[in-house]
Amino acid sequence: MAATVRRQRQKRRVCWALVAVLLADLLALSDTLAVMSVDLGSESMKVAIVKPGVPMEIVLNKESRRKTPVIVTLKENERFFGDSAASMAIKNPKATLRYFQHLLGKQADNPHVALYQARFPEHELTFDPQRQTVHFQISPQLQFSPEEVLGMVLNYSRSLAEDFAEQPIKDAVITVPVFFNQAERRAVLQAARMAGLKVLQLINDNTATALSYGVFRRKDINTTAQNIMFYDMGSGSTVCTIVTYQTVKTKEAGMQPQLQIRGVGFDRTLGGLEMELRLREHLAGLFNEQRKGQRGKDVRENPRAMAKLLREANRLKTVLSANADHMAQIEGLMDDVDFKAKVTRVEFEELCADLFERVPGPVQQALQSAEMSLDEIEQVILVGGATRVPKVQEVLLKAVGKDELGKNINADEAAAMGAVYQAAVLSKAFKVKPFVVRDAVVYPILVEFTREVEEEPGVHSLKHNKRILFSRMGPYPQRKVITFNRYSHDFNFHINYGDLGFLGPEDLRVFGSQNLTTVKLKGVGDSFKKYTDYESKGIKAHFNLDESGVLSLDRVESVFETLVEDSPEEESTLTKLGNTISSLFGGGTTPDAKENGTDTVQEEEESPAEGSKDEPGEQVEFKEEAEAPVKDASQPPPAEPKGDAAPEGEKATEKENGDKSEAQKPSEKAEAGPEGTPPAPEGEKKQKPARKQRMVEEIGVELVVLDLPDLPEDKLARSVQKLQDLTLRDLEKQEREKAANSLEAFIFETQDKLYQPEYQEVSTEEQREEISGKLSATSTWLEDEGFGATTVMLKEKLAELRKLCQGLFFRVEERKKWPERLSALDNLLNHSSMFLKGARLIPEMDQIFTEVEMTTLEKVINETWAWKNATLAEQAKLPATEKPVLLSKDIEAKMMALDREVQYLLNKAKFTKPRPRPKDKNETQAEPTLNASASDQGEKVIPPAGQTEDAEPISEPEKVETGELGQLWLAESEQREQSTGQKRPLKNDEL
Repeated sequence: MAATVRRQRQKRRVCWALVAVLLADLLALSDTLAVMSVDLGSESMKVAIVKPGVPMEIVLNKESRRKTPVIVTLKENERFFGDSAASMAIKNPKATLRYFQHLLGKQADNPHVALYQARFPEHELTFDPQRQTVHFQISPQLQFSPEEVLGMVLNYSRSLAEDFAEQPIKDAVITVPVFFNQAERRAVLQAARMAGLKVLQLINDNTATALSYGVFRRKDINTTAQNIMFYDMGSGSTVCTIVTYQTVKTKEAGMQPQLQIRGVGFDRTLGGLEMELRLREHLAGLFNEQRKGQRGKDVRENPRAMAKLLREANRLKTVLSANADHMAQIEGLMDDVDFKAKVTRVEFEELCADLFERVPGPVQQALQSAEMSLDEIEQVILVGGATRVPKVQEVLLKAVGKDELGKNINADEAAAMGAVYQAAVLSKAFKVKPFVVRDAVVYPILVEFTREVEEEPGVHSLKHNKRILFSRMGPYPQRKVITFNRYSHDFNFHINYGDLGFLGPEDLRVFGSQNLTTVKLKGVGDSFKKYTDYESKGIKAHFNLDESGVLSLDRVESVFETLVEDSPEEESTLTKLGNTISSLFGGGTTPDAKENGTDTVQEEEESPAEGSKDEPGEQVEFKEEAEAPVKDASQPPPAEPKGDAAPEGEKATEKENGDKSEAQKPSEKAEAGPEGTPPAPEGEKKQKPARKQRMVEEIGVELVVLDLPDLPEDKLARSVQKLQDLTLRDLEKQEREKAANSLEAFIFETQDKLYQPEYQEVSTEEQREEISGKLSATSTWLEDEGFGATTVMLKEKLAELRKLCQGLFFRVEERKKWPERLSALDNLLNHSSMFLKGARLIPEMDQIFTEVEMTTLEKVINETWAWKNATLAEQAKLPATEKPVLLSKDIEAKMMALDREVQYLLNKAKFTKPRPRPKDKNETQAEPTLNASASDQGEKVIPPAGQTEDAEPISEPEKVETGELGQLWLAESEQREQSTGQKRPLKNDEL
């Protein structure tokens, strides 16, 4: 009995714990109902949100546009974003930053840094000796890194999304170019952290576009593979992607659509920006030729003039996409000289001839990486703004050999819509139809290590080994484990990029360092000394390539095993304890339950890594955890490498073990035998008491980042604080501007009201002069000293003026309300009197109201009439310039009191049951007529139980007076509620 009580208590505790977890999840969901996506392009960005009732909507900015320029203007005391910053680029080009994403994750010696400096010479770039990167030097006091500038843009995008969604948003999915390497992706994550955003995923923009295409064509996807090519030429770069769509069988949801990235090709510098820069250079040459005889200065030396030319080149490129020629014209380009020149499409195509020759390049790269031919591609779809250039479409159509190019997708918003769909999938607040996404690794990653080998007795040499960790075009997210079997002391290994031969020499220089990280392990030797009686199963390093494509080393463990013998009694006790714990959480001991448990362990088992080809004699074990993207259940798992296969006993997976031994998991050991075999009968268990025990010791790890060091925590904290201070300053500025505008508007409106008849009627000349003088003084102060006034001072000035004009405004408002309120009161009094008169006329036999109730209503009616007449008489004696005694709120109070009394009586009449009438004794029953048929005479009405046949049916009471009055009263009551906007409170005893 006591044991049963204890088990019930344990179950109750577990139930309460589950309830607490569910409540915590619900509270967390309440704060994260809306999620957003940011399609971060080189020239502009698109923001989309998902919230309850708003499925996948593009956010409009403050100018009501769906696309916002990625431009920031940074001045000493203010910032501008979007279209406001674009307009400031002409006035202050040095402080206006654009295309700064090209500097993310790049050191100062990168060719792209020099290219950026050549394109925008007005910006001053300074060198950061700690990280070998560059900063924007706006002024001696203002200096910002590219990550900080991007953080400002992301924070601005969140403010747009929050204004549109009307609720806070902190979760986001951000698009990045598919060619971003590890350093560039980490830089974007740091910028998001500075902005206070929780990044659910960095999704490749080509994958987001493919997802958007598939989501809106879900019904067209079937088991037959469809190969679609997306050609995306934006402002800064060009990407070509081959995607395969088909339905696959998943473990969780059955047959679901899937997209798989099969091939990727790109050109980092081919885009609309390069075309605009060449047009700008052409226009600058034409302007210099027009001013040859005037000995004018070169227009290229004037940053403002070059900013104007770049804006005109952007407009010219757009117009020439639809016209054969166009006139470029800029008013006051430089030294008050206007510029006007005719540019034809032929000239534009000649300027960009070498760029158009590079258009087929990404297509060939994508086909090579996918190992496919153009015949296998069903459709080529255009994405990106630069694909609208006719010559690009002409060259691309010839390169792919198709009849036409697909334009059945929104070229500007597809990536944003795909990213926000993925945000809804990753958020806990929405239930989304599954769509399997299998992204691909663009840059392979491998592990390199060196160890000492003995080739001959007494002859030792060093051998360098390479093992591919994540192969090119392999799927991710994915976790993998590599095991080092021949180390018993501290050692180092290196994580580097694999073969990058598919990149050209110039792309390799732009790519940066090919070495990622050096991993230094500490504590390997100590772990071997600690477990001298155990057999080593190697040093296991757990790697994770997450959804954002960022590689991380989760942990490194030293694993040992030994055989231990347990007595049958002890094993039986542990088994019982395990069964008790299992039943506590709802588990059973049926064979099906044990099979399910085994399947769960199988999901966590390590399987061989793809592409691991260990040389004969090597003892490096390479395994992959089964936490890869969802695959077709019909596909068998890859085979184990023979040379490096681990014993079955090692496959109990050390995932999440830490320093705990397997002896602490008796329930699992009770189900699995020494070699991972199925559970044996109870008799066999007693004959084989020996089992394997695994010990896991965590190894200390020191990471030396080689490509681009991340910001130290102290510097990152300073950057976060810097951006927060700038945001607070912007909010304070907006609040001050709002206060100043409110004060100025109040002054102008009140000065105008002083000359209106209704205000002059209720005020004296002295009162108006006092108010006018105060308004004029405040207006003068606002013009002279208002520029330096604080928000508090402006609000105080406004409060003083409102207090001064409060009496005047009150008298005007009261007089405006009098006619409507008095008319409603008169109607209410008239209808109440009619209702009371009708109630008194009801016969005594049918009367449902008591004398007290009718007397109370009559008293309220008389008091209301008396109050109205007395107040109107008193108000008539007062001058219009004095505070009125007839107030609209008093009229509403009287109406509510009277209406409450009448409604009480109406409700009583509505729910009162009629009284039965007594039978008249003198009344005789009429005999049937002689013409009545026999059947009619034979019919007999059966009276209700307890009633004689002679009793007449009860007739309904007369409701002529109360029914008509009630309907009239209810209609009048609804009209009053609509006119006053207030509802009548019920009495306590009303139903």
